[in-house]
Amino acid sequence: MSDSINEILAQFPNAAADKLIPILQAIQNSEGYLPMEAIHAIADHLRVPSGKVYGVATFYNQFRFEPAGKNRITACRGTACHVRGGKNVISAIKQYLGVEDGETTPDMKYTFETVACLGACALAPVIVVGQKYAGKVTPKKAVTILEKL
Repeated sequence: MSDSINEILAQFPNAAADKLIPILQAIQNSEGYLPMEAIHAIADHLRVPSGKVYGVATFYNQFRFEPAGKNRITACRGTACHVRGGKNVISAIKQYLGVEDGETTPDMKYTFETVACLGACALAPVIVVGQKYAGKVTPKKAVTILEKL
């Protein structure tokens, strides 16, 4: 097990199951994702079955089990974005990157994801690159944004 995972678990001495989510968040922040060794280490630390840890981690979409690319691209597939052409934006991004929703490019440069809503419906269709929102995105504009990364 990595030293960083041990260090994080040490920050939660005598932890109870109510600390599971903060521990998962801390490890993901440190590692960039939740390696399976971390799931087992958390279970041992909290004295709960690994299945419970895994079940909680898979319930929340904030947790990842694979390393993410350097640049995270998120596209909204919500109603407002869909009605305003979001499906075409998503297709353009997938074609440009050569990956499907939830995948990372082999060079680890990009991870592409879609979400049900980004909460910026007035700017639909919307994508987020890193932490930066881009609104009223067309397929061409999406590709231009990606080319500038």
